[in-house]
Amino acid sequence: MGQSVERKIRTIYFEKTGTLSNLQVKEIPQPVPGPGEALVQVKAAAINPSDVGNVLGRFPFTTLPRVPGRDFSGVVLKGSSALVGREVFGTGGNLGFSRDGSHAEMLCVPEEALALKPSSWSYAQAAASGVAFLTAWQAVVNAGNLQSGETVLIVGAGGSVGSTAAQIAKGRGARVLGTLSKATGRERVKHLPVDEWIALDEKKLPEAVMDLTAGKGAALVFDTVGGPLFEEGLKSLALRGRQVAITSPVDPRVSLNLVDFYHKELSLIGVDSLKRSFAESGAILRELVPLIETGQVTPPRLETLPLEQAPAAYEKIAAKAAKEKQVIVF
Repeated sequence: MGQSVERKIRTIYFEKTGTLSNLQVKEIPQPVPGPGEALVQVKAAAINPSDVGNVLGRFPFTTLPRVPGRDFSGVVLKGSSALVGREVFGTGGNLGFSRDGSHAEMLCVPEEALALKPSSWSYAQAAASGVAFLTAWQAVVNAGNLQSGETVLIVGAGGSVGSTAAQIAKGRGARVLGTLSKATGRERVKHLPVDEWIALDEKKLPEAVMDLTAGKGAALVFDTVGGPLFEEGLKSLALRGRQVAITSPVDPRVSLNLVDFYHKELSLIGVDSLKRSFAESGAILRELVPLIETGQVTPPRLETLPLEQAPAAYEKIAAKAAKEKQVIVF
């Protein structure tokens, strides 16, 4: 009898970290699903800034060699009878870090990570949503506990996470304030459900928030920017307000007025999407699907590209030259 031929899949692959030049297009053996796992034929996979940071070596828990990639959409080829042949999307867990990720023609994930792809969205749109939607939901709903009637300030509301957070917040009945770095950017974000935009080149953030809230401040600040705006966000909070932080620029150190912090009985909460398990991530995506199907949450703007162009897209993201979400399509 002849020997069976090992099937190969195309991937983006790196064997060491430190520079994006380590990325290569490479064929590797097709993955084999274990118990409770699904084999997914990847139709689209987004490239996130954290994927870039992963290749650069910013996540010490990454094991090598590795296929990167956290977000994906596709079709289930093997798994439980309820899922085989279904269109799905997913993210989360250790995907792309200590488990081969989504920048490949196929991948294996626990079935609990999967959500059925919204029928109204393309594969690329679904793949572009994972990390951004996961982070926004965790920050606004789970950690921020935003309630109907409250005012939320989203610092960086025009970005992929911030824009999703604005839509989730509006769907929960909140009043939404959002920041723009420049007033000239209003046209680009006019489609978002933000009640009031604050252009940071026109007015100081705390002053603007207090003017818009009759001096009370925001119940929740979701800071997607960090750096100098971290303390500005805290100054914009109401009594017993909450601030959620998800990122930091190159210098991670920030300052705050501790006296103001405890006199106003404020809360500061950190959210890291990398801490969400496959089960938690899948549950959040399934919560979002009805909002997507009814049009309450819209897809991010994206640019599609073939696998061979993915290394160049990584460089583009690293240089902050990507204006739209970069999505690999197969």
